[in-house]
Amino acid sequence: MIDFRTDKFQGPLGLLLQLIESEQMDITEIALATIADQYVSYVETAENIDPEEIADFLVIAARLLYIKSKALLPYLQTEVEEDDLGDLERQLRMYKEFIEASLKVADLIGRGQMMFAPSFNKSGRRGEQPDIIFSPPLKLQATDLETTWRQLLARLKKIEKPLPEERLEIKISIDERISHIRALLADQLSLSFQRFLEKAQSRVEVIVNILAVLELAKQRELIFEQEELFSEIRVLKI
Repeated sequence: MIDFRTDKFQGPLGLLLQLIESEQMDITEIALATIADQYVSYVETAENIDPEEIADFLVIAARLLYIKSKALLPYLQTEVEEDDLGDLERQLRMYKEFIEASLKVADLIGRGQMMFAPSFNKSGRRGEQPDIIFSPPLKLQATDLETTWRQLLARLKKIEKPLPEERLEIKISIDERISHIRALLADQLSLSFQRFLEKAQSRVEVIVNILAVLELAKQRELIFEQEELFSEIRVLKI
């Protein structure tokens, strides 16, 4: 809410109403037309004004106008006028609710949500999701359901996509390679380490073979022999 300025007052409109109702300020000294002009100028220049703010201003302004009219025309102080003021306040509150509802509807339309339905509980009140109950016709048979289900399946277009083909690599464990190396050294005293690796069919198998040979060397079951630098390495059984 903006601050209003007159010759006798400066501040928000709610404060002015409070001062007048507590008889700390005389309503006849306040130019309500000046306040109205200031608020109209504010509305014309401001952006994205809250509808609740407009409704609050109208309610307070109507109250101030009524108080000033009673001060200037004392004979209007009747129960009928009090009822009329209450009706005016209720209408302004209703106006605010309609403005807020219109903004919500505009937001739903902007997001493409054109349909929505309130949820009801068992007692018919909003808030909870209702229990889903299947109520088939009395003469419905299981064969009828099966026939309907098959008809629905027949209407669906079959979409078959070929599965991607992948080649599965042969998995070789270190224990298997250790057993294989032991079997080779059981028939011969030594073997060429390079030729042994060349028989591998994949990089994984090469790595597994190296790890198997190193494990046997760690267990002191074989040793490596090389006559000179960069020459062939041979694996010997101890």
